[in-house]
Amino acid sequence: MKEFQLIEHYFTGQSQHRKDVKLGIGDDCALVKPAENKLLAISTDTLVENVHFLPQMPPQALGYKSLAVNLSDLAAMGAEPAWMTLALTMPTADDLWLQGFASGLFEAADYYMIALVGGDTTRGPKSITITVHGQVPEGKALTRSGAKPGDWIYVTGTLGDSALGLDILRGSRTVSSEHREFLINRHYHPSPRVLAGQSLRGLASSAIDLSDGLNSDICHVLKASGVGAVIDVEKLPLSPAMSDSVTLETALNYALCGGEDYELLFTVPEAQRGALDTALSHAGVRFTQIGQIQAVNKLKLQFKGEEFVPTQQGFEHFQ
Repeated sequence: MKEFQLIEHYFTGQSQHRKDVKLGIGDDCALVKPAENKLLAISTDTLVENVHFLPQMPPQALGYKSLAVNLSDLAAMGAEPAWMTLALTMPTADDLWLQGFASGLFEAADYYMIALVGGDTTRGPKSITITVHGQVPEGKALTRSGAKPGDWIYVTGTLGDSALGLDILRGSRTVSSEHREFLINRHYHPSPRVLAGQSLRGLASSAIDLSDGLNSDICHVLKASGVGAVIDVEKLPLSPAMSDSVTLETALNYALCGGEDYELLFTVPEAQRGALDTALSHAGVRFTQIGQIQAVNKLKLQFKGEEFVPTQQGFEHFQ
């Protein structure tokens, strides 16, 4: 199958139909019309085989996750998803793989109402690059740079499940059949907290999505904001599957350093704490207070008042 036949067969016509897409797939560029008084939020992620995903990963799951990890970046900015482009590199045009990949991709796209408006395909080592475009009201975007001393630190969902799921797939961990499917699904099908991010506009002073592990990602917030933080490690939210499958120390290391949670970490001033329950009630996600921002420019991890030193490191792309 030739390139343009491949694009037309698997990707053209399957995308969301949005009124703000004036010209989509099939020309040299896409034409879109942003809403008035909104800023564009743009993010790109690349997933490379044997670096970001295992060769045996089901194509449906890979299609879904490829978009979900990008949408998590929009969620961290409080943005509403709108458009995406896809650059797909493959050794060969495998029909069965493409069918599964496109199915997963458009499952996520339809759920989050994001339109595929263009991209590219080429032959080479398998990799997926997606650029997402979202919109956020001017002056309302969440950033990493607004945390102030005294702000409270929160995370959504539970932490560490995806990393444990990956270790199960690698064969380095064994868990009960009761928990195996849940943990692998958390790795294959992350839930970008798009609605939660939009609900935090006007409440959160800073936000970031957790892709490389809490212990690494919170440092980006602290550096951008020029502050420090204390994290009460015993408060980190753990799923029953995690708690039942490994020791507490191992679970806390997964939660701190495992990566690929795609939950939100955000900070909230004391004056806004009372509004959180109402703001996030319709987002359908739990959230947990895990620490506080401090003026001293360092990160302190403590377990019941004692220093906690992780035995793992967060994900590094060039290690």
